Amino acid sequence: MTAQDYDNQLLESVAVRRRRLRDALLFGPLRQRRTFDERLGKLFAGIVIAAVACAGCVGWSFISHRVMKEGPYASPTGPQSVPSASPSSSPTSR
Repeated sequence: MTAQDYDNQLLESVAVRRRRLRDALLFGPLRQRRTFDERLGKLFAGIVIAAVACAGCVGWSFISHRVMKEGPYASPTGPQSVPSASPSSSPTSR
C-alpha cells in the first residue's frame, strides 16, 4: 500500500465518521425520521411550485383578457360621442 492510498483511505474514513456523527447529532436514534423529513420537504416544495404555477396561469389569463379587451380589434364598450358636422347656428351681431 502506497502513502497516497493510505492518505486517501484516511481522509475518506474521517469524512464518513464526521457524517455519521453529524447524522447522530441531528437525528439521534430516529433514523427513519430523516427520510420522513426529506420527503416532507420535497412535498412542501412540490406544493409551493404548484401554487406558483397556478398563480402564473391565473395572472396570464387576467392579463391576456385585459389585452384582448383593450386591443386594436376590440369593439368599444362605452357610448361614443359623435362630433356634430355642422357648426352651431347662433346669431352673430355685426
